[in-house]
Amino acid sequence: MFPILLLMFIAVPIIEIALFIQVGGFLGLWPTIGLVLLTAFVGASLVRSQGLQTLLSVQSRMQRGELPAQQIVEGVMLAVAGVLLLTPGFMTDAMGMTVLLPAPRATLAKYLMGKVKVQSAGFHGGHGPFGPSSQEHDPFRSGPSNTDSGQTFEGEYERKDEDKRLK
Repeated sequence: MFPILLLMFIAVPIIEIALFIQVGGFLGLWPTIGLVLLTAFVGASLVRSQGLQTLLSVQSRMQRGELPAQQIVEGVMLAVAGVLLLTPGFMTDAMGMTVLLPAPRATLAKYLMGKVKVQSAGFHGGHGPFGPSSQEHDPFRSGPSNTDSGQTFEGEYERKDEDKRLK
């Protein structure tokens, strides 16, 4: 992975400089600078509108009780597109605009979701995302735990103080 990143950090600026020279030679200095500023402005406004649309989609899926995994991936991709569009250069602008289009973004999001393994942040071995779970230290817990059998048990309980239990 490191060699690929190193190659990108070397190749992308060289390609961008070459494109600046070519476009600047064809259009001139000020129109080239204006074009770079225009793509940054248009890109930022498009990222904002697409981001709001994606956020609304995430909220509606969550209200229906569905997992908005693809919309979350698309939201991250929109953030990357925003960075690409704000970076001066024609190649990064083209890549950012491609990610902004809904069809290529959805296709790329599905591809990325197929490559990434997603794990639940629930209880694993009695430990939650913030350290040991309260189940480990609960003296009033009875029955099999959901980590031992791989099943989830639903129920209600009420914790009473020591004084109330002795009466």
